Amino acid sequence: MTHLVVVNHEKQYSIWPADREPPAGWDPTGVTGDRQACLDHIERTWTDMRPHREP
Repeated sequence: MTHLVVVNHEKQYSIWPADREPPAGWDPTGVTGDRQACLDHIERTWTDMRPHREP
């Protein structure tokens, strides 16, 4: 199954099946692949787990 990496407004990442629309509030990042490849990308990218808040 192909997944895509999605991100929300707080810069939190997740994976979502590529053949489905992401839920409201989550946007595709352009990264797709199998589950492990997407999780590996998130691990490299999302190094600060705290929600991002605009000042």
